[in-house]
Amino acid sequence: MTHPRLHRYLTTALLIVLFVSSRAFAQSPIDPGKLPARTSFYLCWHGSPSGDARKSNSLYALWDDPDFAPARAALFTNFVTSSHSNSAQEKPRVSPEDLQQYVTLLDNSFLVGYIRQPESHVPAKAPTSAASASGSKTAAPPAWNGMFLIYDRSEKEALLSKAVLQMRSGEKDIPKLTELTVAGVPSLKVERKSSITYWAEFGKYAVSANELPVFEEVLNVVNGKPAAAVLAESASYQEARPLLTGGILEFFLPIPRPDEFNVDSSNATVNQLKPLISALKLESIHSIAGRLSLEGAKSHVTGAILGDTSAGTLFDVWSDGQANPVSMGYLPPDTVQYGETEFNLPGIYNTLKHAFSSMNNGQVSTTNALEQMAQTRLGMPLSDALNVVTGEIAWIQTSPTLDDSQKVYLFGLRNKPDALKLTRSIMGDQITSERNEGSTTFLKISTHGGQSSAGLAQWHFYYLAMNPNLLFGASKTETLRKYAAQTPADLDATQLKGLLAARALLPQKLNGFSYFDFQKVDWPGLQAKWAADANKAAQTAKSTEESNSNKKMADWLTQVNPAVFSRHLHTMSGGSWKDAKGVHFDHWLD
Repeated sequence: MTHPRLHRYLTTALLIVLFVSSRAFAQSPIDPGKLPARTSFYLCWHGSPSGDARKSNSLYALWDDPDFAPARAALFTNFVTSSHSNSAQEKPRVSPEDLQQYVTLLDNSFLVGYIRQPESHVPAKAPTSAASASGSKTAAPPAWNGMFLIYDRSEKEALLSKAVLQMRSGEKDIPKLTELTVAGVPSLKVERKSSITYWAEFGKYAVSANELPVFEEVLNVVNGKPAAAVLAESASYQEARPLLTGGILEFFLPIPRPDEFNVDSSNATVNQLKPLISALKLESIHSIAGRLSLEGAKSHVTGAILGDTSAGTLFDVWSDGQANPVSMGYLPPDTVQYGETEFNLPGIYNTLKHAFSSMNNGQVSTTNALEQMAQTRLGMPLSDALNVVTGEIAWIQTSPTLDDSQKVYLFGLRNKPDALKLTRSIMGDQITSERNEGSTTFLKISTHGGQSSAGLAQWHFYYLAMNPNLLFGASKTETLRKYAAQTPADLDATQLKGLLAARALLPQKLNGFSYFDFQKVDWPGLQAKWAADANKAAQTAKSTEESNSNKKMADWLTQVNPAVFSRHLHTMSGGSWKDAKGVHFDHWLD
């Protein structure tokens, strides 16, 4: 079953709530800056917020509402099921009472991350039975897995032990347990058929890793003996530091320079990709970083892709943005959802062209041949075709039940005659009709490219309308005409005041903006629609497991009181923009 976009939004947002309780803030288990400089990623949960923050925050209020209990139970069950999807494990028998207890483990702080393989580490090669003994073959070394976890287990020691034992009880094959001492800490090596895990509980910490060198390094960090080179000393971490403070959750992903990747220099494929990596200027992106914070009723995610945004780098993918995109002038008062993003299509084209040429040792003949093929298909040079459009892509939804037939897509245009020519070249025989009404051209597109003797069902058509500024697309001609017939106008300050307020929180020029008004959703109608979709998917599922999953989804959808959503959720909004430091984004859920 393909769930609607809003369902994915809500699921993502509600999973955040799994990390919260009524306890006071806890501190980070350690300072992430003390991790080894080879850290490729970390996510740090700083512990649960205070009771006041919980009471005032919209997500917490939704989570605690008794009407949301069926959804809580379903999320818990799905979490446990997905965590034990491995065929070598049985699904543990976890009662709802146990689940409620285990969620409180997230009252405390934790740090999870990944440390890339050190250049000096050479994994041992295991023999492959008799064949290896004769010297014919050796097994390939296992892939590096640098994941680690540091958990503050203060006042959760007994509950953590219970959870670990219950998780292990679901395993069909009993793992081999070996006691050892690592970095002066009594530890446990857990060997399974397909993996090895190292585990230690000491003081207020629980530490786990999948590689012994990583386990030792992390234990040293916890014991106050970090490596000589630490993350805090790196330029990328110092650049991202302002984005990592002030939240209840932070994440940091440094982008290694090409010369920092551990690759096999004898690998032909790797050698072929080196010119591409160099041409794409991956070093222009320094890191991806951000945080989640609570601001009264709102949950706020802020972050950035940081780096050198000068021309000729990967940042050319994003446009410089604008204050008033054309699509915004078409927003009707009953807008439920609006999204807009802008790409720098010529910049993307030039970046890829340069990269492709570099893979052919600078030879332009292959690139020119491909461009000639594209020109023949499009009826104009590819560079001209890309300049026909502005790079703006938007969508507007006015249906309270999120009916896709009432959703319209908008694409910005610079030159309508060339855009129409381009559309005819691309669509060809798929265009079954074309007519002009004033300055607008309407086109009917057959998605099957033709029509049988029995005729073609309505949903096999798609409709386009093109005016001097925009190309509109919709699955229903009535939806299309509602927008194509109007001219851009100022936004309704009364009906769209929430959207205007959200836009005012962001910089003047944006290359992306989104807004969702939960208060305009017909929740009972949407609930019925989702349940019907789930039941339909269950009937057409290709497997019993998939069918049962969709049936469960339909069951709990009918059990949840839809009023609970409108009671607590109001709006979701956000935007992105580019400056000299990178591409930034801000998103709020109220």
